[in-house]
Amino acid sequence: MKHSSSHYLRSLCCLLVLVSSFSGLSYGASHAQGESKELPVGLMDPIPEKIQKGDILAAAVKQFQLPKTEDGSQKGRATAAHARVQYMMPLGDGSGRLAVGDLRGPLYLVDQGSDSLELYLDLRSYDLSFDATMMPNETGFGGWAFHPEFSQKGKPGYGKFYTGISATTGSGEADYLKNDAESHESVLVEWTADDPNAIPFKGSYRELFRIGQFAPNHNIGTVAFNPTAKPGSEDYGNLYICLGDGGAAFDPMDYGQSLASPHGSILRINPHPSVDAAYQIPKDNPFVSQSDVAPEIWAYGLRHPQHFSWDKQGRMFIGDIGQNQMEEVNLGAAGANYGWRLREGTFSSGSGVDGIFVGPLYDIPADPSQGFVDPVAQYDHDEGRAIGSGYAYEGSEIAELKGKYVFADLVRGRIFYIDTENLEPGNPAEIKELRLVIDGSEQELIDVVGYPNTYRDDPRADLRLGTDEDGEIYLLTKGDGWVRKLVPAE
Repeated sequence: MKHSSSHYLRSLCCLLVLVSSFSGLSYGASHAQGESKELPVGLMDPIPEKIQKGDILAAAVKQFQLPKTEDGSQKGRATAAHARVQYMMPLGDGSGRLAVGDLRGPLYLVDQGSDSLELYLDLRSYDLSFDATMMPNETGFGGWAFHPEFSQKGKPGYGKFYTGISATTGSGEADYLKNDAESHESVLVEWTADDPNAIPFKGSYRELFRIGQFAPNHNIGTVAFNPTAKPGSEDYGNLYICLGDGGAAFDPMDYGQSLASPHGSILRINPHPSVDAAYQIPKDNPFVSQSDVAPEIWAYGLRHPQHFSWDKQGRMFIGDIGQNQMEEVNLGAAGANYGWRLREGTFSSGSGVDGIFVGPLYDIPADPSQGFVDPVAQYDHDEGRAIGSGYAYEGSEIAELKGKYVFADLVRGRIFYIDTENLEPGNPAEIKELRLVIDGSEQELIDVVGYPNTYRDDPRADLRLGTDEDGEIYLLTKGDGWVRKLVPAE
């Protein structure tokens, strides 16, 4: 479905949302035509219980530092990061190599256990109209994935990997929302290496997918293959892609609840071309047979699901960044609707409720008819500002983390964990905070890596997590560009 709207109308919409968020902090009665109507009361503190530090103590040990990079522009409120290190993950080909990406464009490879980074690919060097200037904190090189057959000569996926990037509007033909791309476009690109072992990359590339973005935030993020899918299974070789709700605040275009637009969703495609298309739609995608629906959608109702990952049981964990109040951990499920913009966590956002304003959250009665899938863990903004990446701990070095899902608040730099057994949507698991030893003493990560935050007065950690082939977890911090490994505390 194609949408178009003027800059004026969109600005007016965002202004009204902002005004309503200030107007709706408390409620009693509403007066309409002289009649009094009792309305829900906004919650000032949705989760009054505080997250406590757990008994698990780990040390964060420096491994390597990314080369310093610069933003192409300081447009907006860009932070002065040393390197916008986004993720680190194994190639998955058994070589022990790890891929580390910088939002500003570079992709590096490093052997596990080594501190010697090699530049594999720099997106700024290709004719892709790559653009990270519209909002350097969020736009640019959002995610990547190496095909599970990347190193298997003769296989369809030999030498192939995929990047999710921001590109200049109109630099290609958009599959969706061509006329709703006032800011930029999110693009998926396939690369084919002539030799998977060669560094730097040499080979070819082609564009697979493109969608308009009316605002500079909530873009394409993680792209990934299910690492537990075996050859011959239904899910083997399918590529998952996350897209935010298109940006701005409070989802003004209601893309989260629209199946006509892929925004606010986890997409699932087969990246190999068909006779008449750049990619294929898996036949078991949940909405593939419905009309007026984007068939790429695998799950929807998400605000900014910037990162997702799987555990060895094949469960997908999705971290969904909230609006003003709530951060979520969800379990991925085909066809699931996670409720945004009507819901934020297990609460109502106020959207769609007659007579009240968006901004605070509200208690809501259980309504099974809505069919929303609630989070398995959540925390409010007393504890953090934005959920970052997370992984089920699959390593062996820190025995106490076995059976835990570990995730980060990217702004405050806190590291949380939950038990992965008996997770139940709508019955949020207890969250504990991991205790950290840095440079020989137990301390807060923000006190070590914090740097000026252009959004608020307090410092910012800009923390992401990474993992290696052994399932160990690493801390990635943009302010100083360092990658630190979590190891047992002595």
